[in-house]
Amino acid sequence: MSQSVQIKNALISVYYKDNLEPIILELNRLGVEIYSTGGTETFIRNLGVNVVPVEDLTSYPSILGGRVKTLHPKVFGGILARRSFDGDEQQLAQYEIPEIDLVIVDLYPFEETVKSGAAQEDVIEKIDIGGISLIRAAAKNFKDVVIVASKNDYGTLEEILKTQGGATTLDQRRSFAQKAFNISSHYDSAIFQYFNQEEPLPVFKQSIQSSQVLRYGENPHQGGVFYGDLDAMFTKLHGKELSYNNLVDVDAAVALIDEFTEPTVAILKHTNACGIASRSSIKEAWIDALACDPVSAFGGVIIANDEIDADTATEISNIFYEVLIAPAYTDEAVRILQSKKNRIILVRQPVALPTKQFKTLLNGVIEQDKDAVIEGPAQMTPVTNRKPTEHELHDLFFANKVVKHTKSNTIVFAKNGQLMASGVGQTSRVDSLKQAVIKAESFGFDLHGAVMASDAFFPFPDCAELAAEAGITAILQPGGSINDKLSVEMCNEKNISMVTTGVRHFKH
Repeated sequence: MSQSVQIKNALISVYYKDNLEPIILELNRLGVEIYSTGGTETFIRNLGVNVVPVEDLTSYPSILGGRVKTLHPKVFGGILARRSFDGDEQQLAQYEIPEIDLVIVDLYPFEETVKSGAAQEDVIEKIDIGGISLIRAAAKNFKDVVIVASKNDYGTLEEILKTQGGATTLDQRRSFAQKAFNISSHYDSAIFQYFNQEEPLPVFKQSIQSSQVLRYGENPHQGGVFYGDLDAMFTKLHGKELSYNNLVDVDAAVALIDEFTEPTVAILKHTNACGIASRSSIKEAWIDALACDPVSAFGGVIIANDEIDADTATEISNIFYEVLIAPAYTDEAVRILQSKKNRIILVRQPVALPTKQFKTLLNGVIEQDKDAVIEGPAQMTPVTNRKPTEHELHDLFFANKVVKHTKSNTIVFAKNGQLMASGVGQTSRVDSLKQAVIKAESFGFDLHGAVMASDAFFPFPDCAELAAEAGITAILQPGGSINDKLSVEMCNEKNISMVTTGVRHFKH
């Protein structure tokens, strides 16, 4: 649809004036009458372009410290008047209101002010009233009015002005209106979130402005989009774009590695750790993490919490992996890692992560707090005759961190700061334990002296019995089963220790 409208009058009032000059000069060349306020008016005048103060149009000064400047019928009437309605046109003539065909306006930096830690009174002053009203009015009347609500669209407007002589099509105006409503709704959501922190209303609102279209979703027949700013969190040094499944695994990898402070490397496959070890150096951590399950490590996501050096990079390059993440790399390490064509190399940046999790479910959305709790030795209550040694407590803490980030039902075996095996995502906890035993044996691990962690309690003593038979000497579980006593008695019979934490870590 064309329905061309010629821009004759424009209202311009912006907070950010970056790249505004070419627009002003082009409007001036086209003979467009420009109305403006405050700092924008001064900016335009300093360019040598004639500008009409809004006060001259409304016959009212800017009042209340600038809170009220454009909120007037002579401004909003000129924006909202329907050019095809005779009655609207007659009233414009009656009250001497000019048609305003172009509105360029942005909003006070509310989100930036909140992030800066400013006092509440400063935040409140950044709640835009006139600007948001102008945006909504112009966007509502897109059939007759062009609304530019972001400096990001100045280039598009400038091109239209230059190539179309100040005329716009209906499709162009509709596109500008779509972007404007996106800006206004995001702005309102940010304000609501600010006010909804104490005694929050039970509503779900999310607005994320940046996005990245993915090659596809979980499978090639599914579309996929990531909403967020990946560039703020990662610097990509090499490789193809991250896929949907890559991102899901990367998210799990980041959550897991953040539990550890000593040099640690984790290898994940389908969001579960198939290898993880903490050592005195990243190279040693990598070697022992890979030893956990070198078969599953193929095509996995690798994450480290310390710099990758050349020696470590050489070792890592011996296997195929999808993604490698670390906080830093030496120059030589980067050169070595970039020799493999499609492998994705990411530098993780220190970005604050959300504290809430949500996903679509049935005909709505389910939300929860992130599982930010992890129980160390101080929260482990011995319930058996034999108490865990200091070394076992350290390994139980390690195993508990892994359990927290592994699909339920899960059992984790660990020894000397290394994952030995895990049973993941089974419908029976006994099956998870048996799976872990088989995996440990298949890779030549001796479970004698190892510890075991479970994400939930044992309903029967069979897990304790099987663990003892495999060589496990200490067990961690939340406790809380009516049959806890039976598991404790089994541990006492087998002379192994058990601790309870009182905290369950289901991960579905």
